[in-house]
Amino acid sequence: MQGVLTGFAVIAVVIGVGYAIGRRGHLGVHGREVLTKLAFHVASPALLFTTLAQTDLSVIFSSRLLVTALSTAAAAGVFVAVGVVRRWGVGRTTIGALCSSYVNSGNLGIPIAVYVLGDASLVAPVLLFQLVGVTPIALTILDLSGGGGEGPLWRRLLTPLRNPIAVGSLAGVAVSAAGLKVPAPVMDPLTLIGGMSVPAVLLAFGISLCGSTMPGRGPDRHPVLLSVALKSLVQPAAAWALAAGVFGLRGAPLLDVVVTSALPAAQNLYTYASSYRVGERLARDSILLSTVISVPVLVLVAALLG
Repeated sequence: MQGVLTGFAVIAVVIGVGYAIGRRGHLGVHGREVLTKLAFHVASPALLFTTLAQTDLSVIFSSRLLVTALSTAAAAGVFVAVGVVRRWGVGRTTIGALCSSYVNSGNLGIPIAVYVLGDASLVAPVLLFQLVGVTPIALTILDLSGGGGEGPLWRRLLTPLRNPIAVGSLAGVAVSAAGLKVPAPVMDPLTLIGGMSVPAVLLAFGISLCGSTMPGRGPDRHPVLLSVALKSLVQPAAAWALAAGVFGLRGAPLLDVVVTSALPAAQNLYTYASSYRVGERLARDSILLSTVISVPVLVLVAALLG
């Protein structure tokens, strides 16, 4: 239980600092936008490169990752289906689908993996799947739906290669797959820059809460409530059903996949929404509510399966 509470406490403190900064106006009217751009274009690509370049890619070939992929597809698929029927738009539906299925495997998943599951590497398959599989696809859709679809076909097909997040992820995977060791004079500055990513995202998220209404209200009420329900309840339930009923996982492996699936929506989703100027309130409210709800959900999962 201590790991779950510690992970949430760290995030809450940094978001609270961001909120205080926003209230006092220390970073000016463009502070949130600057932090968001810093995280999206500079810090996050550096963090993803340094993380993936040093990761053993063999971890992606496992039944646990297959459970994660299927439960992610199930939660996102439900939101997409509802979004199509309700005509929420491509960009908004994409952000909502991400909020319904993209877990906080980094700044929250890692401490919880250490303190609850006993091994930080257990979150690596989820991190790789989201960074290498889900993120490039989602950002490509956002690029194309936001005007990136203009121009010749070859340019549209190369859309993922123009996105800094995707470039950082794919470059890290390439280095790891080739078995290369990045020299310290190159890796150390990238590691230092990448260290700004999580704080910048959390601070920007805290600033965005200033003057905002209560989450789950307004025009995005239904998409928000749907995404939170899918993320907090449906995805971990689907992971448990698949892991136990289809793949026969028991004990620690079962706990691992259900805990990682029960993590809340990742804070960097707000960075994506802000960068593409679509579904910003949907992302902010979904992240906030799913983070709050995931506390009792994770405690319950750990108590039942631990």
